[in-house]
Parts: sequence; structure tokens; C-alpha cells
Amino acid sequence: MTASDQDRVFPFGQPTVWVPNPTWAAASNMQQFMGRYQIEDYAALLRRARDDIEWFWNAVLDDLSIEFYKPYTQVVDLSSGNAFPRWCVDGEMNIVHNLLDKWQRTPVREQAALHWEGEEGAARTLTYRELYVEVNRCANALRGIGLGKGDLVGLYMPMIPELAIAFLAVIKIGGIILPLFSGYGPAAIEARLVDAQASAVIAADGIMRRGQPVPMKSVLDEALAGAPSVRQVVVVERVGVASTPMVRGRDLWWHDLIPRQPAEAATEVTGAEDVLMVIYTSGTTGKPKGAVHTHCGFPIKAAQDMRQCMDLKMGEAMFWLTDMGWMMGPWLVFGALLNGASMVFYDGAPDFPGPDRLWSLVAQHRVTHLGITPSLMRALRAHGDEPVHRHSQASLRAIGSTGSPWDPESWLWTFETVLGGEKPILNYSGGTEISGGILCGNFLTPNKPCAFSGPVPGMDADVVDEEGNPVRGVVGELVIRQPWIGMTRGFWGDRERYFTTYWGKIPGMWVHGDFAAIDEEELWYILGRSDDTIKVAGKRLGPAEVEAILNGYPAVLESAAIGVPHPVKDQEVVAFCVLRTGYSASDELRAALIGLVAEQLGKPLKPRDIRFVTTLPKTRNAKVMHRVIRAAYLGQPLGDLTSLESAAAVDAVKHSQ
Repeated sequence: MTASDQDRVFPFGQPTVWVPNPTWAAASNMQQFMGRYQIEDYAALLRRARDDIEWFWNAVLDDLSIEFYKPYTQVVDLSSGNAFPRWCVDGEMNIVHNLLDKWQRTPVREQAALHWEGEEGAARTLTYRELYVEVNRCANALRGIGLGKGDLVGLYMPMIPELAIAFLAVIKIGGIILPLFSGYGPAAIEARLVDAQASAVIAADGIMRRGQPVPMKSVLDEALAGAPSVRQVVVVERVGVASTPMVRGRDLWWHDLIPRQPAEAATEVTGAEDVLMVIYTSGTTGKPKGAVHTHCGFPIKAAQDMRQCMDLKMGEAMFWLTDMGWMMGPWLVFGALLNGASMVFYDGAPDFPGPDRLWSLVAQHRVTHLGITPSLMRALRAHGDEPVHRHSQASLRAIGSTGSPWDPESWLWTFETVLGGEKPILNYSGGTEISGGILCGNFLTPNKPCAFSGPVPGMDADVVDEEGNPVRGVVGELVIRQPWIGMTRGFWGDRERYFTTYWGKIPGMWVHGDFAAIDEEELWYILGRSDDTIKVAGKRLGPAEVEAILNGYPAVLESAAIGVPHPVKDQEVVAFCVLRTGYSASDELRAALIGLVAEQLGKPLKPRDIRFVTTLPKTRNAKVMHRVIRAAYLGQPLGDLTSLESAAAVDAVKHSQ
């Protein structure tokens, strides 16, 4: 960290606006957990979890009432080093037993496990008992077509009930889930199926988007031409695409195969560290990385985050806008069901047919915990308060956010308009390889706009400089010093790449690749990917620092900042702005925005240019793709675009004015 970084005022120093409700705090899951172990407060919990990881993760497994067929002899074995721990040593368990089977002997069996709504208005609710029966039928069918323990099964469907059923059935037979983003093209699907050597795929015929059916099975067929390991395909009729091709001997319709199966099925006994899921995450270069997760890993971490930080309670409803191809999809299923809560699936656009659709879903399904992205809130904020107030949001206890950094104006709008200025925004950041969050809000400690309360208990996180020294009040690298139960067990078939990616940058530390800071009150901030860091004459600048300033200007709906080469200063800032309705691009507006950034960040960080665009390149889960913006602007190769929502956004950058 340079002296010039030390001198710059951290721009997110907002006042405290949310103070915990004492009644809610006292009744929270985290407070109950601390009371059980005579732990004084959140800070003390973080210390004890850091100082004794064996005690902590054993306590988490107990808190979640995780049942094993054969108990583990040691919660963690670090004999191979922090990068390669073994968890729940010698234990045997299939996580489906804890997700569904064990609830059948309790009153939870009659509670709602899944609420589903489609864009066209169709809806369905399954109780824990009904979901258990459907999963058993599906498991019997999968066994009947020759699938079993160790087989990798791709899931290529939108967020429909059959996706949850298939997801759990694959686990029940001891198979390995391979989630595939419903918006992938043939090349992206083929690459993942080939790398994983998948045996089968369960797919939908199509997906509904903005009132129109979009074919999926034909996309899959094109991918399968290059994936010979796939020997079976089961197809769910979602949109009734009349021309859906079915390959004789390989393809079967769900409705012909599943309903006639028996309602009971045995759950395969698996080792606690047997592979449960391979979920791919894209990098800026190279082939996608298949993060490996086990039965006692990802599900436990997901459920712990929901239980301790988000305070999800039995019988409540968790709705996170996601796709099963992103980690928040599996996270939603595992975390909700392990806590005896309901998961809410929505298959459609959150603003269709109108900007109140999301808020109607909250009211209709009595959602207690809503998960969104800051970029979605910026878009919905443009429609004003009325669409929110058209539907009761009284059921909401908290909003979770992930995917990108907040700007203060959108955070405050969400806090005041949606949550009435009383309930918390639980900022949440982690990743596919984490199995959930590194940082999160909670119900116990005060918070500021855009901030995180701190690390999730059990995450020994820090912010350090390039040499690994802790820093405060300035930007640095987000790192983790010790392993945790949800940590990926590596990349599928590429142990060395995993180690190099996370453990090879600063000795002894997991370097996550996020640009972060901790303020004087020990509140944390994520400012974007450190790969996106802009370096101007030795000063390190996070894109979010620029974007927060631009997004606060009345004319700007959203923005993205990148660093471009400069012969003397290393890099300069160029920002891309999407304007609100009623505003037009002009040289005067450009000059005003450049001046605003220079005034608030200092003249050395004055942008070279402000460009106006109609849209920004984003992933389907609304993360702005800064590397794609930079490559498009500079005329460089675009790299991996498999997670890009729309190719038109790249053209918008190329033709920006």
C-alpha cells in the first residue's frame, strides 16, 4: 500500500443508520448460539471461532442438528496443510437425509418446503412430505435408467419445481450434481459436460422470458454433439415447445418417466467427504473452473450463513433471485431445507409484466428473507416508491444483497422504502468456492449504508497489503487465514490450478480476489474485484468508488468504471454511464460528471472520459463485467463470455458516445 493510498479519504464513510432492535437481537439464532457457549458478543464469537476451528465447526454441525449414519472421528484434519483439509473424518452421511428424510418424523413434514411461481402466473407449493415423495419417485426413475453413485448429472433448467426435485434426487442416489446456467449457449454447456464427463442431463424444453418461450432443449442437443459421455437425457415440458426434438434411445420425457415410480426410495449411504456437486465458475482466461464440493461442506456452510447471520428460522421463507447455475441456487436449496424453512423459486423476469412484480412475489409468498443485487435495486428505484407500496412488504424481516457493490443512494432507498427504515440489509459477499459468504450483515451490530457488519463466524478474514500485512482505513486484498468447512475441495481434475489461484499469491493465505477495506468502526466494504483495480500514478482505486459517485448524480441510473493504459500514470479512469429516462448525453453532462469525480476523489483521479451507453454488460445474476467492458473499449479479445446476459451490451460499449 502506497502513501498516496493512505492519504485518500475512504469514500464510504457514511453515518450509522441501522441500529439493532434489542428484542430481535435477543431472539436471534446467533444470540442463542452465543448464549449456549457463554460468549459475550459478536466480536468474541469471531475470536473464539478463529482460535479454535475444531470447536466451532463441531458446534455448527450440532446447532444444525446434522445427522450421520456413522459419526466422524475428527471434525477436521489439517495434516496436508490449510489448502487441503479433510472434514468430518471417517464420517458417513448423505445430506439428503438431513434435507428431507429426517423431517418426515417431525411436524415439519407438513410445512411448505417450496413455493414456486412462473412468469405467466402459474404457481405450486410442495410441503416437505410432498417434496420427499417427488424426490423418491425421481430417484427411482434415475436408478431405473442406470444412474447411481458417482455419476455426474447435469441440470439445465430454469427455476421450476422439477429442478429442485431433480437436484435432490441426484444426491439421494449418491450422484454428483452439475448445475448449468439456464442461459448458457451450446459451447458453454459442452465445455462443462466434457470436462466433468457427465453421464446424463436433466433439462427443460424451454424457459419463459418476458412472455415469450425460449427453447433450451435444442441448445442442449447442439452441445451434446460434442459430449459423448452423456448417455441419458430427461426432458421436462415447461413451455410446450412443439418442435422439441427427442433422440430415440437417449431422450425421455419427465412426465412419462417420473409419475409412475414408487413413492419410497432408499437414500444412498455416502462418505461425508464424497463429492456432492461440481459447479463451474468462469475466469477471465482459461477454461472454466469446476469447484468441487462435498456432502459435509457446501450445504453446512450455506445453512450456517442463513441461520447465524441472516437469522432464518424454521417455517420462514427465503427467496433469492438466482439461477441454479450460480452458487446462490444450490445455496438456497441447501440452506433453506437444512433449517426447516421454505425456499421460493421464481422463473421469470423480476420486472415483468411490470416494475411491481418482485414486490408482489414477496407479498404473495409471505417472504421473510429476500435476496437481490444492488444493480436490480438501482433499476427498480428508477420506477419510484409506488410499485413497492402497491403490495404489503410486512412479512419481510431482512433483505440480503450480493453480486456487486452498493451505491449509498440505492442502499438508502431500499432501506427506507422497502424496509421502512427499521429492518436490516444483510450485505453478503463470498463466492462459489466459498459455499456462501466471507462477510455478511447480522441482527446484532449497527450498520452503515453499503457496509458489511464483518466476517461470517468461522471465516478468519482480513484485509492486507501486497506483502500480507493487515491494513485499516485503506483499500487492500481480502484474504482468509484458515480453512472453513465449505471451502472447495479443489478444482475438478486440476489440483495445481486451485492451489495457484487461491493459495499461491500470498504464502499461507487464501487470496479471494476482492478489493476491500475496514473502517475505524470495524465495518467492512467490498469495492469490487481486485482484478478490476485501477492504478493511477501509484494510487489504487476500486471501480465502486467511482461508480458510487456517478450513481448518486440525478441523471445517472448506473455506471461502470475501468482503468485504461496511460504512458506515464500507468492507468486512467474511463467510466460508462447509463442515463435515466428524460436525460440525454451531452458534452455538458460529461464535463459535470468528470468534475464531480475529480472533486470527490481528488484531481489525480480525474477520469479521462465519461462514455454514455444504453446498457452495461452483465451476467444473468446482474454482476457488471468490468473486464468485458475494458476489452470492448480497448478492442482486445473479450475472453470467456459464457455468463454474459446479452451480447448487445458489448456492442453498446463499442458504440458508446
